[in-house]
Amino acid sequence: MKYLLMIYSDPAAADACSESDLEALTRDHAAFDRRLAESGELVGSEGLAHPTNAKTVRVLDGVPTVTDGPFAAAQEHLAGYYVIDCENLERAIELASGLPGAGFSAVELRPVMAHAGLEM
Repeated sequence: MKYLLMIYSDPAAADACSESDLEALTRDHAAFDRRLAESGELVGSEGLAHPTNAKTVRVLDGVPTVTDGPFAAAQEHLAGYYVIDCENLERAIELASGLPGAGFSAVELRPVMAHAGLEM
């Protein structure tokens, strides 16, 4: 059985961390990844960019509406995910708009950070 481990954090707290705290956190995640890989339990992992980089796409009456942020209604929950690799944000919005269920579900778009750094 596969599980998605979503890491929720307060962006303001992360922004307030020192460089050494962020480096330690990065090392800890790398060690966790190694342990899971060695046990054969790691399917994949990536950090997500800061929530200010997120977009939420809703299709209302066949028209895509894009808003800033990972803001879904309080009663909504994460029901699944796709990882896509496309040319740019406009294409990602186009793909999200065509997702089955986009007419009644919010689709959050968030850039995935490279393991090499915290550039976003």
